[in-house]
Amino acid sequence: MSRTHRISVIGSTALALTLVATACGSSGPGMSEDALQVWALEEAAVNDVLQASMDSYNEGAEIDSELVTFVNDAYKQRLQVALGSPNAPDVFFNWGGGNLSEYVDQGQVFNMTTALDENPEFRDSFLPSVLDVARIEDGYYGVPMLGMQPVVLFTNNAVLEESGLEAPQTYDELLEAVEVLKEDEVTPIVLPGAQGWTQLMWLSYLVERIGGPDVFQAVVDGEEGAWEHPAMIEAMEKCQELVDAGAFGPNFASIDYDGGGASAMLANGDAAMFLMGSWDLSQQQENHPDFASGGDLGYVPFPVVEGGEGEEGAVVGNPSNYFSINDDSLNPDAAVDFLVETVTSDEYVTGLIDAGQVPAVEGIEDQLADSDYADFAVFTHGMVSEAPSFTQSWDQAIPPAAAEALLTNLQLLFLGETTPEDFAKDMESFL
Repeated sequence: MSRTHRISVIGSTALALTLVATACGSSGPGMSEDALQVWALEEAAVNDVLQASMDSYNEGAEIDSELVTFVNDAYKQRLQVALGSPNAPDVFFNWGGGNLSEYVDQGQVFNMTTALDENPEFRDSFLPSVLDVARIEDGYYGVPMLGMQPVVLFTNNAVLEESGLEAPQTYDELLEAVEVLKEDEVTPIVLPGAQGWTQLMWLSYLVERIGGPDVFQAVVDGEEGAWEHPAMIEAMEKCQELVDAGAFGPNFASIDYDGGGASAMLANGDAAMFLMGSWDLSQQQENHPDFASGGDLGYVPFPVVEGGEGEEGAVVGNPSNYFSINDDSLNPDAAVDFLVETVTSDEYVTGLIDAGQVPAVEGIEDQLADSDYADFAVFTHGMVSEAPSFTQSWDQAIPPAAAEALLTNLQLLFLGETTPEDFAKDMESFL
């Protein structure tokens, strides 16, 4: 899945109300006693998998399900307008975490906790760290429905080997590698710094490694002083330390991700490492197939910060996308049944794997091992299945205004135009 599926560009209400929808077997959005409406984003490969599973479900269902898909850019606004109105779906796609909690706080999402307890085999089929992203306070309000997208450290193994290096396992080893690679006139780490979300990956992982998941959770919970936690300040200092050490080269602020230039730097040997979401594999497969399949492309978890309080193996990124149930659905029991019978079914899981996804379900290692690019799929599933926690990308976990300020402050931080203390102070105003 491309990263666009976790980014929302919230347009005007007019745009949202005129957003084009494609309905399969439906006269248009709206709750009905005779059908379950399922809203999802428009993506051909995934929609085909979902529709096939829905067709199979409908063969024995008392209430048929109908798929309605929307283009990405204004989906959030469209959903906000619809929920609480007669035009709302029964089941809806979302990003989990902070995005989902907004709807939960407004009483618009069905609490699935009891339903999951009554279907333990279904509940336990999901990887716990991914399912927990749909846990809001003491309740579960959704289930994973697409593949996982953890952030990993990609490497060009040929470049590292030429400099006598291996992929760093600790932060100190990372700093040492930076010095060696600079001497060899290689950019140590690609950073598409023209976009703040790429820098967020560094801050997120460093905070996790230094202070553990509770540090950012305090931000999500709106605790006063959360942004000024010592682990936050130290992580920001380390971001600037990397910049000052030349880890990202002199021109990182002019590199962006969307044009493919950053991925090309790694593939072409102009850089040795690249911290990016797992979706970059598809970028390499499409544009640099020899690099992607020839043995030079490597991937490892983010390095450990020695002395940090974070648990080894904790993951940051996009845990998954989620299906949740509208609390005003006329058919909540049928909606639960739909989810139980589809999103962990053999047909659906196999379809996702064939589409290049790594589903957030247990016991699929053998299937992944037989898939295209099996090594990476098995690595991704293993990393997440063993993770003590999976922290959602921060800009999806906090309100939009705070997320916008966060990305702006990150760019200023990496450019040396703000201090960690001023960064933290500004973000405190959004709590």
